[in-house]
Amino acid sequence: MHWYTITPLDVLLFRDCKPFSPGEGSWAKGLFPPMPITVFQALRSLLPKSSNQAERTQRHLSFLGPFLLDSNHTLWLPTPKDLVCLYPPGENRKTATDNWSEIQRLQPVDRQYGAWKHLVFDGEQIEPLVLNQKWDGTISPPKPWIKAEVLFDYLEGQKNSNHWCKQDFHRNPWKTQVLPHIQMQPDKRQVKDADGYFTEVAVRLEDGWCFVAAFSSEITESVVRLGGEGHRALVSPLKMEADDTLKTQLDFLVNSDKREARNARGERSSTVPNFAYLLTPGLAVFAETRYSSYPQAWKQQLKGCATDKALLWGGVSTLRKHTDDNKTREEFALLPQRAFVPPGTVYIFNGEIPTNPQLLPEQGGRWLETFKQLNYGKLLWGKGT
Repeated sequence: MHWYTITPLDVLLFRDCKPFSPGEGSWAKGLFPPMPITVFQALRSLLPKSSNQAERTQRHLSFLGPFLLDSNHTLWLPTPKDLVCLYPPGENRKTATDNWSEIQRLQPVDRQYGAWKHLVFDGEQIEPLVLNQKWDGTISPPKPWIKAEVLFDYLEGQKNSNHWCKQDFHRNPWKTQVLPHIQMQPDKRQVKDADGYFTEVAVRLEDGWCFVAAFSSEITESVVRLGGEGHRALVSPLKMEADDTLKTQLDFLVNSDKREARNARGERSSTVPNFAYLLTPGLAVFAETRYSSYPQAWKQQLKGCATDKALLWGGVSTLRKHTDDNKTREEFALLPQRAFVPPGTVYIFNGEIPTNPQLLPEQGGRWLETFKQLNYGKLLWGKGT
């Protein structure tokens, strides 16, 4: 795997899955950071084009990412969803986001604690993760990005309520920009009644920030189209010769597997993991036509799950059809819409942990092979909850 930086040269536009058509009141929201397959397809476009059907259908390329990298070569990953900031009484968490007193991890419900012993939960679902202590102030999640080195300490059980620093977290390093699209009537100074006006939301990364992703093919520095409206980004090989820390972190992300039982520093660990952190978007099938935050097969193994709203994503593709005169015709096609579990989701197990290192369905067609090659649903294993 070769690591590359992807630096936007303009605003980036990634529509969410909501179907919409231009017209009165239409608004297309954005999805950021982009899904792995979007960045993968951009990098793959830099490779020589396939000449035949057999080459186009191969599933031989691998990908991991994208993640965020700042100007100091600090790697940032999604903050675990089971962390909460405790603010002192009277402190407004919206105006003083860094003035929290401590950070705690949500835990499975303690039936012996307070009012929990009087509550009954849905037996078909796992019980929620809660704060098993009394707190008179306000509670809020920390900032959405965490330093990779801090996340690895968290996975190794080295972080408790008093060992967190405000510098461990970072807000979203981008700004949104609304892009109106207006189409005028011919020979008039009026907007068309139909398909005349709609808006989209673009994103501009802050100076010094870029994406970083791993790709199994070697490519040279190039400019590539990324996202909608033809906006472009600079793809460059990531230079890590003088940065052993970053190299070790990225190698761990590529090679991490619970069966190896190694920590982020490459040291062998003798402790059995008891929770999992979701690094990339995953798919959890709870029923034949129903997605959930965890697979149905995990229900008996889980003590709790901390997650956020699903990432709804479908997309577009190109369908190649062979005609009677042995020619190939390309047609526009829509991809199925799926509800992906967001990165940063945390699963706490009650003993036995799953054997599958990826949060993906057990069965599927070629689309499942693609998701596995692109490292969707990659889990990092931790201990010490």
